[in-house]
Amino acid sequence: MSEIPNVSENTSESPSDSSDETVHGLASETEEQIVAALITNDEAGVQALIDDLHYSDVADLLERLNEDDRSHLLRILVPEFDAEILSELDETIRDQVIDDLGLESVVQAVAELETDDAVEIIEELEEHEQQHVLGAISDEDRALIEESLSYPEDSAGRLMQRELVTVPTFWNVGDTIDFMRQNADSDDNPLPDQFYVIYVVDPAHRPVGMVWLDKVLRTRRPVKMAEVMEPDMKVIPVTTDQEDVAFLFRQRDLVSAPVVDEGGRLIGAITIDDIVDVIDEEHEEDIMRMGGVREDDLYDAVLDTTRSRFSWLFVNLLTAIVASVVIGLFDATLDEIVALAILMPIVASMGGNAGTQTLTVVVRALAMKELTATNTTRLIGKELLVGCANGLVFAVLAGGVAWAWFNNPMLGGVIAIAMVVNMLVAGLAGTMIPLVLDRNDIDPAIASSVFLTTITDVVGFFVFLGLAALILL
Repeated sequence: MSEIPNVSENTSESPSDSSDETVHGLASETEEQIVAALITNDEAGVQALIDDLHYSDVADLLERLNEDDRSHLLRILVPEFDAEILSELDETIRDQVIDDLGLESVVQAVAELETDDAVEIIEELEEHEQQHVLGAISDEDRALIEESLSYPEDSAGRLMQRELVTVPTFWNVGDTIDFMRQNADSDDNPLPDQFYVIYVVDPAHRPVGMVWLDKVLRTRRPVKMAEVMEPDMKVIPVTTDQEDVAFLFRQRDLVSAPVVDEGGRLIGAITIDDIVDVIDEEHEEDIMRMGGVREDDLYDAVLDTTRSRFSWLFVNLLTAIVASVVIGLFDATLDEIVALAILMPIVASMGGNAGTQTLTVVVRALAMKELTATNTTRLIGKELLVGCANGLVFAVLAGGVAWAWFNNPMLGGVIAIAMVVNMLVAGLAGTMIPLVLDRNDIDPAIASSVFLTTITDVVGFFVFLGLAALILL
């Protein structure tokens, strides 16, 4: 009796097995070789190196090159340009690449891409460029892309792909398999390049269930699709914000989900590869905004970066002036006790750092939808206790240092009290500021830090100098 092979065991050595270190993404050595070949105008060498790269690695390469080398590389790539490269590029670099390629190359790329990637590229073009590209593609593709562009930005309608596999409720597994085989390379009824599920729809084209591909392969041909479908599925309205879609995928461990219009008709599907991009994009956006910079700041020109950062720095200047005004109220106290000028940055700095820690936790919790009416009060109480505990510990440390440094126990007591008060205020402000901003539909990742810094600086200076004026003078 012959032994049945174990298909789950791979006995052949994969390329990654031959080395202890696996390179993920574009290797620095490869990048340096390509740059060297571009400098020496060795186009054959460049092409040979590029041929072995994944399209996402080529996109990374284009982003890292300077403008001249990027244009040179594009001239080499144009004859066999991979349309998928455009969908992987940063928006700023994509605009430059499109300018170098020309709109005709963009038209060819859009025609090759699935609708979700095509929409991502077209939505960033100027109005006249959009019309040119849309006018040059097939009527069917144009209609689908125009409909997607009509939905709100960052919505499920922009994110979904229109290519999907649907079957009626009365089909059986054999009908479905035959349909997919017959349309595998069809231009009239093309299948998606990759898909995980088949959607079962009623006569009004409303989704009534979904069937995983592995279920189809394991089921006999005569069995009705309605008998093996999963009727309990998460249906996403077309206007749902992409951040909410990403939250749903994370919460329910989804791989694919149907998108419906206002009438409940199935019009597209969102897959996990797009959600990974959304999560990355939203995370990057929040991190950059907390620093007062834009997502594509790395690739912007000097003037654009300067202009975008100016407004945020101007706001910080105004808040710094407010803190300076508070210090100015105690100029006589500072004249009498010079040590106060040396010690007061400690109070404000500790409060600012403690508040930033709390702020980071709360902003993340809001982004992940982990804060609700039932646990918000508990979080505020917790952060107040943490602020009090840390305040007491650092009050002893800072007070002891001040006492030993200036041989003045009263000065040590003043900075100790100020430390406790400011750490408490920092914990409360770090919690309440993002909650209030979020309640008023203001992105807490953008505005929280500047308010927090102002409050901890003003309170820290006022309490420290005010106590010094009362106790030491």
